[in-house]
Amino acid sequence: MADILSANAVQGRAPGHLCQKGEILDLERLRHSTAHVMAAAVCRVFDGVQLDIGPSTSDGFYYDFDLAHRITPEDFPAIEAEMSRIIDADIPFERVEVSRQQAAEMLRGQTYKLERLADIPADASITFYRCGDFADLCRGPHLERTGQIKAFKLLSVAGSYYRGLETNPMLQRVYGTAAATPKELKAILKLQEEAKQRDHRRLGRELDLFSMQEDVGPGLIHWHPRGARIRCLIEDFWRQEHFRGGYEILYTPHIGRAGLWETSGHLGFYRESMYAAMEIDNAAYYLKPMNCPFHIQVYKSHKRSYRDLPLRWAELGTVYRYEKAGVLHGLLRVRGFTQDDAHIFCAPDQITGEIKRTLRFAISILRSFGFENISAYLSTRPAKAVGADENWADATAALEQALQELEMDYQVDAGGGAFYGPKVDLKIQDAIGREWQLSTVQFDFNMPERFDVTYTGADGQEHRPYMVHRALLGSLERFFGILVEHYKGAFPLWLAPEQVRVLPLTDMQLDYAQQVVDNLREAGVRTGLDATSGKIGAKIRGAQVQKIPYMLIIGPREADAGLVAVRSRAGGDEGPCTPDEFAARIRHEAVPQTAGDPAAARTDAAARA
Repeated sequence: MADILSANAVQGRAPGHLCQKGEILDLERLRHSTAHVMAAAVCRVFDGVQLDIGPSTSDGFYYDFDLAHRITPEDFPAIEAEMSRIIDADIPFERVEVSRQQAAEMLRGQTYKLERLADIPADASITFYRCGDFADLCRGPHLERTGQIKAFKLLSVAGSYYRGLETNPMLQRVYGTAAATPKELKAILKLQEEAKQRDHRRLGRELDLFSMQEDVGPGLIHWHPRGARIRCLIEDFWRQEHFRGGYEILYTPHIGRAGLWETSGHLGFYRESMYAAMEIDNAAYYLKPMNCPFHIQVYKSHKRSYRDLPLRWAELGTVYRYEKAGVLHGLLRVRGFTQDDAHIFCAPDQITGEIKRTLRFAISILRSFGFENISAYLSTRPAKAVGADENWADATAALEQALQELEMDYQVDAGGGAFYGPKVDLKIQDAIGREWQLSTVQFDFNMPERFDVTYTGADGQEHRPYMVHRALLGSLERFFGILVEHYKGAFPLWLAPEQVRVLPLTDMQLDYAQQVVDNLREAGVRTGLDATSGKIGAKIRGAQVQKIPYMLIIGPREADAGLVAVRSRAGGDEGPCTPDEFAARIRHEAVPQTAGDPAAARTDAAARA
């Protein structure tokens, strides 16, 4: 068969957790090697296979194929049997360096691979990893032999547009995973099954939280009443905590003239992720992909003094970015989303204090939503960067000093910073141990220079302020998706869209039930009423399926005595009480896990985590 080109020659390797770099590297090597074996097996089982990419991922691997046969899970046993034969043969993985002409000859007839080959820079070396009669052009590394693969499993198959563009052919993407031992594979499969049960896309449909409509377009979210209620609760809490934390709130436009994006550099560096220009009054305008240039315009609306600093400005700003169809994923990767964005303008001598304050604030907010296990990562200057060396050194030192003074454990991601500044990322672990990046504290040397941002110092001279980008939740859409999966749709009481559902036993109790509902709503309790004529068992099951925290059952005795029978989502029957007593209980319970001053929040939690 024809030799082939792998994803790594073009796309690079997926990064692993820095805290266990050696272990993650070995796992990536194992999984990428297994992807090669799977591709070799597919080529043996089926005729006329065109191949595209086959990288490792954070939880396994995949490979994209184009062939006449439609692969289904029923084909997996045959593919896995062929993979086992290749593994049992203990074939070595051999690294072979070739010329571009030799590579093109080896890839003859492989349309997608030849296009991928053309993407490789002219000065880059071209290396294949050969496994018997199969070869992938790849930077490696790989296992030494196929026999080192001890446990693997094919998981699913899905459609995937070539290069992620919906105008390109649809390929067949086969997913799998691999582990060092059968026991570890069993644990991975169990975790993946649990992840399926928590999938926010499925729960979003079942709980009627949100949807995406084909008539509107992919990656654009419709928030349904229940999901919108939760979003309102998140936003209200976010604003309240920001005001308490010394921030002011901004609102900025959704579009801006082309000149703004030329000055910011987005049209030069980010155009492929921006939507096409629209013409208004003979001038080109673009939908905003980021909020920062607008915040700078507010800063520049009048002269600033060192006495004004620091300025902390936050915005729930909706932005629009063109994401390829192949990478869209529910709420986690969308085309229109609302960032919980903030920018801090401060003098150089204020920066360490501001970083510490921001990290304390971030930890407090994340803990309020139930995330206790928080890890910090310090990303330093990449090979290509803007800004003076001394600025990078000072900014990196400020970030590191803040982390150390807060006694936070952190890992260094050498060269992982953005081209415009170093950063600290905070990552949380969800209920089943998956890691998600949420908060970011990011220096920016680029924007202040491009927009000539200054302040008047105590010496009467103009000085350049430090500018820090800061996000706590990332985007509301992605954060909401993470919350849904973390809680498996069973939101804590303070976030539940319907905290209580009143369940009358028969129509005879409807009037009293409605009175209870009205009184609870008046008291600020989010209350629903099941006025259907079904049996009480069915009503209870319906409330449980909707993951309602509390149910109030009203029969003849409760109606006559002016009581309600309380049943909780977690504990079952809890006995009777008056509606007023129950309302007081809900007001006491329905608070975030952490409800203290963000500036005084405990900071050793991150170190313990």
